[in-house]
Amino acid sequence: MGKITGFKEYTRQLPKKKPVEDRLKDYREFVLPFPEAEVKHQASRCMDCGVPFCHTGCPLGNIIPDWNDLVYRGRWQEAIARLHATNNFPEFTGRLCPAPCEEACVLGINEPPVTIEQMEKEIIEKAFSEGWVKAEAPSVRTGKRVAVIGSGPAGLACAQQLNRAGHTVVVYERDDRVGGLLRYGIPDFKMEKWVIDRRLEIMTEEGIEFQTGIQVGTDLTADDLAAYDAVVLCCGSTRPRDLTVPGRDLDGIHFAMEFLPQQNRVVAGDTVPGQISATGKHVIVIGGGDTGSDCIGTSNRHGAASVTNFELLPMPGETRPANQPWPYWPMKLRTSTSHEEGCERVFSILTKEFIGNHGKVEKLRTVNVQFAPGPDGRPKLEEIPGSEKEFPADLVLLAMGFIGPETDSIISQLGCELTPQGNVKCDGSYRTSVPKVYTAGDARRGQSLIVWAISEGREAARVIDLDLMGASQLPTKVDYDLPRA
Repeated sequence: MGKITGFKEYTRQLPKKKPVEDRLKDYREFVLPFPEAEVKHQASRCMDCGVPFCHTGCPLGNIIPDWNDLVYRGRWQEAIARLHATNNFPEFTGRLCPAPCEEACVLGINEPPVTIEQMEKEIIEKAFSEGWVKAEAPSVRTGKRVAVIGSGPAGLACAQQLNRAGHTVVVYERDDRVGGLLRYGIPDFKMEKWVIDRRLEIMTEEGIEFQTGIQVGTDLTADDLAAYDAVVLCCGSTRPRDLTVPGRDLDGIHFAMEFLPQQNRVVAGDTVPGQISATGKHVIVIGGGDTGSDCIGTSNRHGAASVTNFELLPMPGETRPANQPWPYWPMKLRTSTSHEEGCERVFSILTKEFIGNHGKVEKLRTVNVQFAPGPDGRPKLEEIPGSEKEFPADLVLLAMGFIGPETDSIISQLGCELTPQGNVKCDGSYRTSVPKVYTAGDARRGQSLIVWAISEGREAARVIDLDLMGASQLPTKVDYDLPRA
């Protein structure tokens, strides 16, 4: 390592953010620039740890110590080459990933871990600003054609890898713009959409074709897809988990993915008739994950009268629990930037009923809950007697996760088998039960992280390339016991 004692000399630092009162005025990213001298200090904290567990924490297998060392030495162009070797889109992960690599950092055993996620962002933004990120079109085409269904991170990664292998790739997207949840799920204050467009320009130059506004299964049928040598289902996990309690049919109760995409469209310059608004309203967000956090940040920017966040699980501790030792991902209290902007967080609470008047929701009836050992030893949810309470609510946003891909369209047309959980079933190597049909990302593994989606897209591309050509030069993280080139 370039700075053997870096972790002793420098503490963990991250870029400053705009004050809350300023960032609530718009939907722009609010993280301020990081001085290059400080970036190098942070890179120098990466230890010569012998066994870099950050590799195992990262689903992509990013070669983190290498590019930290290169940044410290000022060898930025080599750093982006090393980063791109395993990650197609560090500009996405550097903004959106929860950084499981940092929880697995060896330094993190007894010190604040290395700022790995921020380093990804610094490297890729430096590379773009210097003009080092260029299209990598294949020199030879194989004559094979592949259809990728869905343009989220899994679909984009799979498409780029297959294109680099020389196959002709068409990406189909049902929305009017490419990007999947990156485009119409992630708020602009977390990632402005020019970040996606910048990458799409390069991918288009590389020869990938994007077709938007195509509902595969309706506009394009399974018979139409038969013309392709392979089809990849990267259509995500888009069926939201509902809350079926009395009063669910009242007006003012919406899924998060009805609310968030509308605001993204408005920021993009579209007109959205009847947009769901939180302005001046008492907002209840049910669900304590990233989607719930996005609803909180958006509601605050609308000018909500109040925002309250419900979480069924008990409030976790602020430190790693004893039963989740390093390097495992710990369940601990995480406060997002949206939480910082203002909301009341309520844990161990269950919604029992929506109450309204004239067909519109006005309040929620809740009860506190606890998890106690059940007869089989597994935790059992119990209501706490006497803990009933009512909360005012003009707008309720359901952000309780997703239960699988929409299966009543192209998935059923193709005849793909499903898992008991409702995901597309695979043989372990991204091949579905239907010949020439593959799947990757949330459609295969269920709701997960962006970094897992990119990893799955890359790995699926290698399997497809192997099946089409009998050998592959595409890199892989996982050994499938398949033939190697």
